Amino acid sequence: MSVSIPGITLLNDDMVVGKGGVKASLWQNERVRFFVCFLGVFVCYFYYGILQETITRGDYGQGEKKEKFHYATTLVFIQCIINALFARLLIQFFEGSSPDHTRSWLYAVCALSYLGAMVSSNSALQYVNYPTQVLGKSCKPIPVMILGVTILRKKYPMAKYLCVLLIVTGVALFLYKPNKGSTSADEHLFGFGEMLLLLSLTLDGLTGVAQDHMRGRYQTGANHMMLNVNLWSILMLGLAVLWTGEVWEFISFADRYPSVIYNILLFGFTSALGQTFIFMTVVYFGPLTCSIVTTTRKFFTILGSVLLFGNIITPLQWLGTVLVFLGLGLDAKYGKTPKKTTH
Repeated sequence: MSVSIPGITLLNDDMVVGKGGVKASLWQNERVRFFVCFLGVFVCYFYYGILQETITRGDYGQGEKKEKFHYATTLVFIQCIINALFARLLIQFFEGSSPDHTRSWLYAVCALSYLGAMVSSNSALQYVNYPTQVLGKSCKPIPVMILGVTILRKKYPMAKYLCVLLIVTGVALFLYKPNKGSTSADEHLFGFGEMLLLLSLTLDGLTGVAQDHMRGRYQTGANHMMLNVNLWSILMLGLAVLWTGEVWEFISFADRYPSVIYNILLFGFTSALGQTFIFMTVVYFGPLTCSIVTTTRKFFTILGSVLLFGNIITPLQWLGTVLVFLGLGLDAKYGKTPKKTTH
C-alpha cells in the first residue's frame, strides 16, 4: 500500500525499482522519513497555533459590543470534519481501493481516549499551577512508554528510557516559570486538577497503545487511521454540541462575524495537514516517537520565538535546552527499537 500527500509521494518498502526507484529508495532512508515528518508537524502546527490564538482570543465587534469566541467544542468538531474529508481525499486519489482490515472498535477507542485526554487536560489546566501544567504537557512520552511495556509487552533499549527522561526533563525546565500569582484560594482545587491531569496522561498512553496495536497487527495506513479516528470523533463531538446547543450559538456568532469562517477553514486545513504528518509518524516510527516529536515541537517553537525576538534565556532554560538536544542526539544514535515487536 502507498500513502501519499500533495507534493510528496510515500512508497512502501517493496517499490524500489522502475521509474520511481530513486524516490522510493530516498524515502526508505529512515532519517529522510523522520525529517519530513518532524518538519511537517512543526510547520503545520506552528501556523495552527497562530490561527488558534487568533480565533479564540481575538476581539469581535467594536466598542461595547465586543465579543469573544466561546465555542471550543464546535471548533474541534469542525476541525475533525475537515480532517476526515482531507484523509478521504488522500485515500481516494492516491490509494484507490486499498483495503483496511483494522477493527472499528480500535478506531473508536482511539477517538474516545484522544478526546477524553484533550478535555481532561484543558479542564486540569484551570485548576493546577503553572509548574504542574508544564509537567503535564511535557510528560506525554512517559505513559505511552509505560503502557506500551505493560500492555503490549514492548521492549525498548535502556538508552530509550534515558533519552525520554532527558527530553521530558529538558522541556519541563525550559518551560518552567515560577507562578508568583498563585494564591491559597486555589490550593483546595489542586487535588482535583492533578487527578484530571493524571487521567489525561493515562488516556494519552491508551491512545498510543491502541495505535501501536493497529500498526503492529493490522499494518494500518496513516490515512485510514486519520480518517476513521476523526469519523468517530465527529460522531462523539456532534452528539455533544447538539446536546448542549453550542452549535446553534456558534452559527449565530458566525452569522454576525463572517470573517471567522475563513480563519476556521484555514485552521482546519493546517490541522488536517499536520495530523497527516502525525499519523505518518505513528505508522512509520510508532506512538512513542510521535509523542517525542509533538513534545519537542513545542520546545523548538518557543526556542525559535525566543531567538528571533531577542528575548533573554535564563540559565535554567539553557540547561533545559542542552538536555533536550542531548536527549534527541542520544535517541537518534542509540535509541533504536528492535524491529520485531511482541503483541
